[in-house]
Amino acid sequence: MQNHQIQEPVSEADGEHLRSHAERCENCVEMLFVRGSGNCVQCDTPLRKSNFRVQLFEDPTVDKEVEIRKKVLKIYNKRDFDFPSLREYNDFLEKVEDIVFNLTNNIDVENTKLRMEQYQKENRDTIQRNKVKLTREQEELEELLLLEQQGNEQRRLDLLQDEQRQLQAKRKNKQALLDELEQSQLPATILLAQHKVRAAKLETQIEQQKQAVKPTNLFSTGIHMRQTVSLQPPPKIEEVLYQYKPLLVEIYGPPVPELEQLGRLGYLNHVRAAMPQDTAGGYTSTLACHRAIQDAFSGLFPLKR
Repeated sequence: MQNHQIQEPVSEADGEHLRSHAERCENCVEMLFVRGSGNCVQCDTPLRKSNFRVQLFEDPTVDKEVEIRKKVLKIYNKRDFDFPSLREYNDFLEKVEDIVFNLTNNIDVENTKLRMEQYQKENRDTIQRNKVKLTREQEELEELLLLEQQGNEQRRLDLLQDEQRQLQAKRKNKQALLDELEQSQLPATILLAQHKVRAAKLETQIEQQKQAVKPTNLFSTGIHMRQTVSLQPPPKIEEVLYQYKPLLVEIYGPPVPELEQLGRLGYLNHVRAAMPQDTAGGYTSTLACHRAIQDAFSGLFPLKR
């Protein structure tokens, strides 16, 4: 199929023509995939509808990576508890990222696919077991989401009913005031004061009812609210620290004095002192003399056979 891209601004008439042409192409593709597969009308290449996807992102590379990542993770579906150490699990994740990167950017595609096939053959049982486990976890998560949705809907209905009851109570209280003003022999000021007292009590009851509404106690992740969740960092990988060992260089000659000994032994008596502009780059006369002695002493002794 050919992709039609607009490279330059077009007139309104040309734009209408392109839109009409795109609609015809879309209808053609839909007709072509009525049976799920067909041949391209341009190059007669066999095409399958399952190999095509709707572009969700503006950059098609992102769509490609998302699709590839889904396919790769169906094969490389091991979890952290499948590995004896965190380091091995991290190495596994790094390998997955390398595969996704290669397939997305068309780098060493054939060898990458061969590696995936070999891994799938060697870990067929583990892949199937984790696939079943992942499906079970998804079902549990969907059940939790459904329960949460039903609970939210029930709470919404309860709130609406409470609001209706509160509104009716306020209307009854107001109507009671009007009836008392019409029928009672008491002064209006006393009736209004009594009404204010009843209204205050009613507001207090309404506020208590709002606070008494049972809140949700479960996140959609399955974690109970107000549950103490450990946020401690993962345990450090205990490894043997690197220990520096001085490099031993065999010069096949007399031992070279240390830098601190050169002045005491008289090696610096005939060496020009470093000028200020020389020391700017880290040069010292002692270091230059030490290098010269190393070169002079090297190879004075015959090689041992």
